[in-house]
Amino acid sequence: MTKAPAALFDVDGTLLDTVYFHALAWWEALRQHDRTVPTARVHRAVGMGSDQLLGHLLGEERDHGDDDAITAAHDALYARFWPLIQPLPRAAELLRACADRGWQVVLASSASERELTVLRRALDADDVIAAATSADDVSATKPAPDLLRIALDRVDASPEHAVFIGDTVWDVTAAARAGVACVTVESGGFAAQELLGAGAAEVHRDTAELLADLDRSVLARPAG
Repeated sequence: MTKAPAALFDVDGTLLDTVYFHALAWWEALRQHDRTVPTARVHRAVGMGSDQLLGHLLGEERDHGDDDAITAAHDALYARFWPLIQPLPRAAELLRACADRGWQVVLASSASERELTVLRRALDADDVIAAATSADDVSATKPAPDLLRIALDRVDASPEHAVFIGDTVWDVTAAARAGVACVTVESGGFAAQELLGAGAAEVHRDTAELLADLDRSVLARPAG
């Protein structure tokens, strides 16, 4: 029996305009614990979960004793931005258009389950979301492929009949490791050249441009 095709969506930076909120929250959380990291470096790490981000920014040989406290500080600081979170242009319309074309729409986010609940409320597209995964479901977040593999399992989809839509090189790497094609948007702050260089099949400015280009995208119709 042919497995149902799935369009897997990253959330932060892809569907919702949250990347710079995260960058500021991580920068301040690190500063509170006497770690000085330039905001530009912090921004480039957004898209990873905390399990990956702290190692990327501080090194694996660091003293891990403050990791939980830094993560908790980030979560508290980021929560202050929750009332300001907005979808990126036509994001919910894009999800509905994909569902109309036969894709199962799945969220595959490195956010915690608590954060993902807030993000889904802001996105307001639960009527077409078939399933969702969060950092709470895995031991390793992106760029590890675990989130994508669990997302595929939840809707009984295979990698060859799936597409992942993201905004960072970490998303592209995770998709490649999971054997899934990756479509990207630039709304997270990564340039088209970087995303294509990492292996993205397509790059669009944002969700509105992807929606406008849908007939020319690998998302036009599910394969098979």
